[in-house]
Amino acid sequence: MKNIVLAAGYATRLYPVTENFPKPLLEIGGVSILDRLIEDVDVIDEIDEHIIISNHKFLSHFEKWAATSQYTKKITIIDDGSIENENRLGAVKDLLLAIEREQLYDDDLLVIAADNILTFSFRGFVDYFKEKQTSLIMTHYEPEIAALQRTGVITIDKDNKVLEMQEKPREPKSHYAVPPFYIYKENDIKYIQECVTEGCNTDAPGSLVNYMLSKTVFHAWDMTGKRYDIGTLDTYYQLRDKQNFE
Repeated sequence: MKNIVLAAGYATRLYPVTENFPKPLLEIGGVSILDRLIEDVDVIDEIDEHIIISNHKFLSHFEKWAATSQYTKKITIIDDGSIENENRLGAVKDLLLAIEREQLYDDDLLVIAADNILTFSFRGFVDYFKEKQTSLIMTHYEPEIAALQRTGVITIDKDNKVLEMQEKPREPKSHYAVPPFYIYKENDIKYIQECVTEGCNTDAPGSLVNYMLSKTVFHAWDMTGKRYDIGTLDTYYQLRDKQNFE
C-alpha cells in the first residue's frame, strides 16, 4: 500500500503565513503538520512508500524536508507543475498524476490531505480496509447543519456500506461528515482516470467518490478520535503552540 499525501494546495486562507511557505510544513507545537501525519503512517507495516504531491512553487521546501527526514519508508516527492492557486490541478488530478507517474496500478492507495492534525491513528483505518476488502472512506458524526454544508456528507446502511455522497449539500441527508482521508482498492484505481476523462470536479475528492459509487463499493470507517483542520489563520494561531491534542 502506498501513502499518497495531497500537499499541492496554496492555502490562500492562511495568507500571509503561507504566501511563500507550504501549509503542511507549518509547525504546530514544534512539529510540522506533515510530520505528525507521516510519523503515524510510517509505522504501519502495510505502507511501503510515502508519495508527497507538491506544487512547483513549494517543491524545494518539500525536497529539503525529505532530505532531512529519517522515516523507515521511502519518500517520493512529485511536482505537479503548478505555480499559483489559479492554475492548480486540484486534488483528483494530483492523485491521478501520482498514479500515472509512479505506475501505481497494482497498489492499494491510502490518500490523505496534509493539513490536518489527528488524535487517532490510521492503523484502525487500514485494519478496517483489510476486513472489508473494499475501497474506504472515513467519516464522523457532525451535529451542526452549517458544518455539514461545508463538507462532504454520506449516507450509509447498517453494515457501513456507503449509499450516497453529497458535496457541500444545502440539505444534508445525514450527519455523517467526510474528512479528506480515503483508501482506494487496487481494482478501483481505473475509475479515477475515468472520472477525470468524463469531467468530474477535479478540485473535490468527494466528487471522485460520488462518481466511483456508481462503479464499485465503498465502506465507511468512523474515525476514533478528533480532527483539527488547519484551515484558517485563526485556527493556526490558536493551535500553533499547542503541545498535546486530545
